Amino acid sequence: MPAKGKQRLSTSQRIARVAAIASAGGAALALPLMGATGAQAATSGGAADAASTANTTYTVKAGDTLSKIAKAQDVDGGWKKLYEGNKDVVGSDADHIKIGMKLDLGGAADSGSATTGTDAAATTQASASTSDADYVKPVDGASGHGYGSSGSMWSSGSHTGADFSVPTGTAVKSIADGTVVSAGDGGAYGNEIVIEHADGHFSEYAHLSSISVSEGAKVTAGQEIAKSGATGNVTGPHLHFEVRTTADYGSDIDPIAYLSQHGVDA
Repeated sequence: MPAKGKQRLSTSQRIARVAAIASAGGAALALPLMGATGAQAATSGGAADAASTANTTYTVKAGDTLSKIAKAQDVDGGWKKLYEGNKDVVGSDADHIKIGMKLDLGGAADSGSATTGTDAAATTQASASTSDADYVKPVDGASGHGYGSSGSMWSSGSHTGADFSVPTGTAVKSIADGTVVSAGDGGAYGNEIVIEHADGHFSEYAHLSSISVSEGAKVTAGQEIAKSGATGNVTGPHLHFEVRTTADYGSDIDPIAYLSQHGVDA
């Protein structure tokens, strides 16, 4: 007769045995309430929930704009939707987001195409680094000042740009890649250039002594586009620099704050 093997008790038999031991005053053994598969599923579900929660907020980094964040995070409705959901954090000007701000993505990320985890962190870092590298000061050395200053010197009642005090003939550079919208006589601005950039903003350079680009030309960040001067309505040589939301006068925003958002100390 073959040797008898030890037979494993069934679940019902083990429970009955524990109950018998307990009733006899013995130490009862704790039985698991779920199998390994159930535990793994619970753990996996918790991790997924945590990842989902982590992806609903974004911390603003150097070089970020709402449009770049919305694109990178696949926000449904784009930067306008992102701004609407974060007005209490951003404030009244959508162009003035600050490093360290916590933005609510509103659960609008497209899970089918959004990058998560380590890849997302690497992508965000690379994007910020590229953005910083793609913006420069319009002139070397000098610091811009005077945006928003009031006075009778300006037709709007306030200064619509920042002035960089540089001598005539100083190289003027495009602050970022873009397309020249206009180049030529700008009336009170003297010789003037306006450039459209990828984020939808426009940069303007005025009182130039000479212009080296023409309308429709593609320019790159740091490319020399003109020489500074004292043409138009001025009291002395300098570069008048603006950032606008359209190509036209009157749509200006703080140009120094804009450059700062792109990692440029001007």
